[in-house]
This record gives sequence, C-alpha cells and structure tokens, in this order.
Amino acid sequence: QLQLVESGGGLVQPGGSLRLSCSASGATLDNYGVGWLRQAPGKEREGVGCISWNGLSTNYAESVRNRFTVSRDNAKNTVYLQMDGLRPDATDVYYCAVDRDPYVATCKEVPQPGRYGYWGQGTQVTISS
Repeated sequence: QLQLVESGGGLVQPGGSLRLSCSASGATLDNYGVGWLRQAPGKEREGVGCISWNGLSTNYAESVRNRFTVSRDNAKNTVYLQMDGLRPDATDVYYCAVDRDPYVATCKEVPQPGRYGYWGQGTQVTISS
C-alpha cells in the first residue's frame, strides 16, 4: 500500500529558499505522475506544480512559475519541490499527491486535487519576516 510522507517545511524569510521532499514507501512511484498542492487556512487546496510519470514534463501555477521546480529521483522513490524567491506573507500546508492510475503521461495543466488518489499528511511552510 502506497504511503507518502512530506518533509522539509518550516519558517523561512521572504526571498529565501526551501526544498520539500515527498518520500514514498510500500510501492514505487516510477510509473506515476506526482503533484504538489498547497492549502492556506480557510482556503481551498490549490495546485502548485506537477511532474509526469516519465519525468519528461512539468507544469506550474503561474504564481510560482520560474521560482518553483518539481523534480524526481526514482532511485530514491522521492519527489522534490524546490522553492526559491519565496514571497511574503504566507502560511500554507504543502501536500504531495500521486495519480490514481499509472502512465498518466501529461502534466500540461495546473494540478487539480481530483486527479490524485494518494496523499501525504502535508508539511507546513510559513514565509515571514
């Protein structure tokens, strides 16, 4: 049974950087697309970025494009979200999520929650000066 654990969140200053990790166990991620989504208090969960099952395509919300990068390391069964140029002032819980089915090859839209069948517990990121 696939389980996902996010890590790497915390408090960071505006303009700083943070790298989040999504570590999988119980199954391999090799054939599955993965998304990163975030949720602020009182707000709906929104897509941040995604990476296709084969790692050949990524996509990002316009608000984070050119600052955030999704990558994957299949040997470690881990997906990453590198966040640079963080902007004030925000507190969000970041989640990684895995496609319901394998070989969903495209990642051409901002990820929507309904696409995914597996979720981690989330890790909180606070950007404050």
